[in-house]
Amino acid sequence: MEYKDYYKILGVERNASEADIRKAYRKLAKQYHPDYNPNNKQAEERFKEINEAYEVLSDPKKRAHYDRLGADYSQWQRRGAPGDFNWSEYSGFPGGARVNIDDLNDMFGGGFSDFFQTLFGMGGRQSARTQPQGYQQELDITLEEAYKGTTRLISSGGKQKRVRIPAGVRTGSKVRVAGAGPDGLDLYLIIQVADDPRFERRGDDLHTTATIDVFTAILGGEAEVETFDGRIKLNIPAGTQPEQIFRLAGRGMPHVRDPKSKGDLYVKVKVQIPKYLSPKQRELLEQASKIKF
Repeated sequence: MEYKDYYKILGVERNASEADIRKAYRKLAKQYHPDYNPNNKQAEERFKEINEAYEVLSDPKKRAHYDRLGADYSQWQRRGAPGDFNWSEYSGFPGGARVNIDDLNDMFGGGFSDFFQTLFGMGGRQSARTQPQGYQQELDITLEEAYKGTTRLISSGGKQKRVRIPAGVRTGSKVRVAGAGPDGLDLYLIIQVADDPRFERRGDDLHTTATIDVFTAILGGEAEVETFDGRIKLNIPAGTQPEQIFRLAGRGMPHVRDPKSKGDLYVKVKVQIPKYLSPKQRELLEQASKIKF
């Protein structure tokens, strides 16, 4: 059986970071995607190799298992030892437990090489032949689209198909598009949610800030808070402190399996100190400063 150099396939160094691996994969997957190379069997095979390499190197556990094999395989080559390499020593993952190919098929449609099957799968060569093949492709969406749900128009085999991306997805979520891959096989969209300058996502909760003036902090009042459903008024009690956090229940991200249920929105208050005061404001503040609390 031939050893597959997944690092070489993606064109990255063996110490490449996760970000480097993802960047290389995205570039190559776009270059060799069957939609851009119709009726090109070589591009299709290259695309399959790229997907398989990314499936291994993007998963820390699979990558560690593969790296251990790679180091031992290199030593075996250098020694020029007689006989075949003992592949069976490395079959099963991790700690001797093999990955169920049916689970992988649910995610990526199967169709992995014999090399991959030996390292990670059950059923070896037979499974590699019988499992249906699938493809994966990264899809970028905004955080607002992840909040509301969105659609994308996917081109495949000269036809277009509108795909619904459900509300609540996050980076790494997988959306299966039946029959959208080459030859009518399944396509798996790997979601990448872009950062939003207005909000920080933590699980299904959102975190943002609101700025108020010092007088509102002292006397109380209202602050405008931006949400994905429009601006709302936040009640600011008298004596609000800088960096104080308010929780708005049910204003966060929807749960992907239950969109009607949402996380919370946390608002950190920033108090703005005026640089300039009118004579009257200064006079009143000086009077107030003389009052003991």
